[in-house]
Amino acid sequence: MSRIKLGFAPTRRFVFSAEDAFKYKEAIRRKIDSFGLPIDIVDLEGLNDEGLLYNDLAGAGQVIERFRKEDVDAVFFPHCNFGTEDSVARVAKALGKPVLLWGPRDEAPLEDGMRLRDTQCGIFATGKVLRRFNVPFTYVTNCRVDDPVFERGFTNFIAAANVVREFRRMRILQIGPRPASFWTVICNEGELLERFGIEIHPITLIDIRRAAERVEKKGGSDLDEAVEYIKSHLDWSEVSEDDVRRIAALKVAMRNCARETGSTAIAIQCWSALQDAMGIMPCLANAILTDEQIPVTCETDIHGAITSVMVQAATLYQAPTFFADLTIRHPENENGELLFHCGNFPVSLTVEDKPKLRRHFLFDDHSPGTHEGEIKGGSMTLARFDGDHGEYQLFLGRARGIDGPYTRGSYVWVEVNDWPLWEEKLVTGPYIHHIVGIHANVIPALYEACRYIPGLTPDPVDPTEAEIQAWLRGSDLNRRG
Repeated sequence: MSRIKLGFAPTRRFVFSAEDAFKYKEAIRRKIDSFGLPIDIVDLEGLNDEGLLYNDLAGAGQVIERFRKEDVDAVFFPHCNFGTEDSVARVAKALGKPVLLWGPRDEAPLEDGMRLRDTQCGIFATGKVLRRFNVPFTYVTNCRVDDPVFERGFTNFIAAANVVREFRRMRILQIGPRPASFWTVICNEGELLERFGIEIHPITLIDIRRAAERVEKKGGSDLDEAVEYIKSHLDWSEVSEDDVRRIAALKVAMRNCARETGSTAIAIQCWSALQDAMGIMPCLANAILTDEQIPVTCETDIHGAITSVMVQAATLYQAPTFFADLTIRHPENENGELLFHCGNFPVSLTVEDKPKLRRHFLFDDHSPGTHEGEIKGGSMTLARFDGDHGEYQLFLGRARGIDGPYTRGSYVWVEVNDWPLWEEKLVTGPYIHHIVGIHANVIPALYEACRYIPGLTPDPVDPTEAEIQAWLRGSDLNRRG
């Protein structure tokens, strides 16, 4: 959850006003600082007198060296006048990081007919050269520094860059194999590594059981804090003190294993060998870890874990995900659907002040450890990374919470724009009955992130691709003429 390191490479061209380019460099820097985003700026100050990129090979080489040394996550090339398109392309190509292209809207010509910047013209040139260099890039509409579309586009780019960063360094802790009867969660580990660089770190259920036993035996502040969290945030009257301690120990052990292996998410075989080995369900442990920004997916769903990392990163870690089954249609609302799982939704999302810690209601042994309750509604994004036959897609859709009948487990009823269309996509596409939700609109950021992930195609159902692109252009905003 570190801050995004942004290479700030404002550019100009020698035949236009250097003074105005410098003025706009300063104004743009002040503006992006005012957005309050979790970014650290690496600029060009000290490389030349202006802190601007404008002199071909030597200048580009210095910028590349600085940005590589600082290990920037993305690069922003604001065109402060026409810009130097070949230098921009060389820097962007050498770094291989997400690229943002934008320039402030030009003023009217002076009284004598001279123009100071011709920024828009330069953006056209740079876009072409970036294509020649096979560099994917994000573009924000040429607008004034204070126009809302600039803040929208810049913020969305930072979120997309964070998704790309987390995707490229992703490692999933796999605890146990998939349940034997769950063919739906089969994944190609070799292909994920070869195509996307995603690593899977497998451990056995015996490993996690022993780790939890060591935590429980040793005790300490981490275990005490986990026990206190459970007792203070949940109604645990249906389970014993020993049950609470074992659940807390499992949670601490899973977190420790994730940290020790450098994993950003966990996929666990949550039934039924774990209950035989430990006598508890992992649902609440999963819920607490997901709240702590270590998302955990059930039934060893590796693709679900990948989705969770992407979706979480798209909010810049401002909201937790929840991992759900798509289960049944609403009994009255034709576009309504039940999002459910046994008891793994984050505690922070529940409607009740103290949701119940209960015994599992489906399995015969009724092991303790499920966290049950309805979670809040409101607007949310639903997403799923999945694939087969070597092709991968990212399903994207928006939903809102609605009222619906009580059910066991952790759940929320949602309404979408056209459920039959959703159902068709989910059944006939490479997807399964698992989906990741979050209470935020991260569809544009996830859509944009796919631009920088070769082999991953965005698959939006609502909004449509055309609607996402219109939103990114700011078509809904009242801009000055």
